[in-house]
Amino acid sequence: MSTYNVNVTGEISPYAQRETVIQAFAKMANIDEQKANAIFDKGNVTIKKGVDEQTAAKFQKALEQIGAIAVIDPPLPGSESPLSFDEPEPVSDSGPAAQGSPPSTSPQLETQAPDPRGYQFSIEGRPDYAFLTVSIPANETLKVEASSMATMDTHVKMKTKLRGGFSRFLSGESIFINEFTAEGGPAEIGIAPGSPGDMTHLYLDNNIVYLQNSAFVASTMGVEIETKWQGFTKGFFSGENLFLIRASGQGDLWFNTYGALIEIDVEDDYVVDTGNIVAFTDGLDYSISKVGGYKSLFFSGEGFVCRFKGKGKVWIQTRGVSAFSWWAHWYRPVEKSNG
Repeated sequence: MSTYNVNVTGEISPYAQRETVIQAFAKMANIDEQKANAIFDKGNVTIKKGVDEQTAAKFQKALEQIGAIAVIDPPLPGSESPLSFDEPEPVSDSGPAAQGSPPSTSPQLETQAPDPRGYQFSIEGRPDYAFLTVSIPANETLKVEASSMATMDTHVKMKTKLRGGFSRFLSGESIFINEFTAEGGPAEIGIAPGSPGDMTHLYLDNNIVYLQNSAFVASTMGVEIETKWQGFTKGFFSGENLFLIRASGQGDLWFNTYGALIEIDVEDDYVVDTGNIVAFTDGLDYSISKVGGYKSLFFSGEGFVCRFKGKGKVWIQTRGVSAFSWWAHWYRPVEKSNG
């Protein structure tokens, strides 16, 4: 079987900053930034020796994702020469589109740039069926909601741990969380949440975000995930769950929605239906109240709302499970009476 070496050329993509690339490479290789900088200064350094074709391609892709130029020696069968990072040519106003040609109908994918302090990742299938791919650095670990892993490299090892104790059991959510570790080298994992909808990423820097109980997707080990009791007033009477997920610490956090995702900056007061809340930042106070009177509650389809007060961010979803159930209820098959 043929084996390959993966070499770092020392060159940086013109679309990336050297300092950011060095930081990401040091984290990926599990070395300090001084050693990482020395590798790029020297150039043409072999960082992985004698690996198979698939592993070499994975390493090269991981390096390119952080903005480092890497080559495989000998070149892979059928591979092209290394990518050229020429500056894109500006589009002229006198081009075909300006002369009346129909515009391109190719779908425009919404992308989210990874934070240079965190892991490299991509989110595809937005906003309907978001699928997350995370590059885990060598010997690092990613926490993932149970039953959400869809794909992973063969050298990724999984452990299942309890999370949240009895409160998670009462909340109706899984009390387990899976930890995936890239043993011996960087690895990729694909994550598919249970509900259809969008997904987003936050990098927590010793701040706190609260999630609805089914929104958590994944996080790095520096992020602590725990449940927070809302109390009967805020939880039970809102028609939603009694528990929120409290995410705190430092690192990557991903969460998903049912439907598309909208981020709102709250400056003072803001009202959101309880079924559309996905997440909100610490520092926002909130209270639950009903819309209209009890007649409205039972006949209008409207129920309880959350009144936020303060300054922070709220993430909402464009669809709600309860609202969908209300809509679908009228289309259910009904057995006809023979009487």
